[in-house]
Amino acid sequence: MTEETYEVYAIKYARLMRRSPDNFLGGDAHDVEMPLNYYVWVVSNDQRSIVVDTGFNEAMAQKRNRQIVKPVAQGLKALGIEPDKVKDVIITHMHYDHAGNIDLVPGARLHLQEKELQYAVSKFMTFKPLRHAYSARDVEMMVKRLYNDEIVFHDGDSRLAPGVELVHIGGHTLGLQSVRVHTARGWVVLASDASHYYDNILNESPFPVVHDVGDMLAGHRRLMTLGESPSHVIPGHDPLVMRRFPRHGNPTDEIVALHVEPSEPVYATTADSHTEGGESE
Repeated sequence: MTEETYEVYAIKYARLMRRSPDNFLGGDAHDVEMPLNYYVWVVSNDQRSIVVDTGFNEAMAQKRNRQIVKPVAQGLKALGIEPDKVKDVIITHMHYDHAGNIDLVPGARLHLQEKELQYAVSKFMTFKPLRHAYSARDVEMMVKRLYNDEIVFHDGDSRLAPGVELVHIGGHTLGLQSVRVHTARGWVVLASDASHYYDNILNESPFPVVHDVGDMLAGHRRLMTLGESPSHVIPGHDPLVMRRFPRHGNPTDEIVALHVEPSEPVYATTADSHTEGGESE
């Protein structure tokens, strides 16, 4: 089957200041500032536009002490997408920063791994470290969407459209999925939280919020086989994404184009590159 070609955008909507030891299982000897960016993504061509994840809102930002940079709805509108007109949304997993805000896309089909909803209401949620990144309200909203026939469940890898593939990875959560997209520069892989930072995947150094470490590490290796090169694998929270890829539209929109070649190569980095000077604002 002939693959369609898409443009892919990352929209930065929020930010959190962190220290590098918080971003690696077992810590990090550098102990420097290593901020966390929050993104949603858009996959689009003349035939369709698909939103990947829905982020969180101001109420959740205040509850969890995160800083909203640009509300998700504004970022989508900057790309010409009216949130209430969106037909398809891929939910990579149900953590609060990826599956909040689903009320922004009423009536959209939500594409979710069946294992992820099962996990979010399973015995594992009796463990506070595993349920911490979930929001009970978001889970409730997802169940309501299920009963409104608005969820499309996927069981493992699947093809959503010509040139758009869902890849079940797991590791971070039981049902985490990444998204593989055919672009003019080849296959781009939106890792989401299969790897938060370039360092996690390139240095085999897992992020500490994890359901299964072995699955996370195996997922890192698999992701590297799905993209054309390391520069085609896009981590879910790394500020370096904003530096390495060209801005799209008004710089204040906080959008970068991932279907365009990056301005610098991707290689094994150190946490030193993630200090405040590491991202052009």
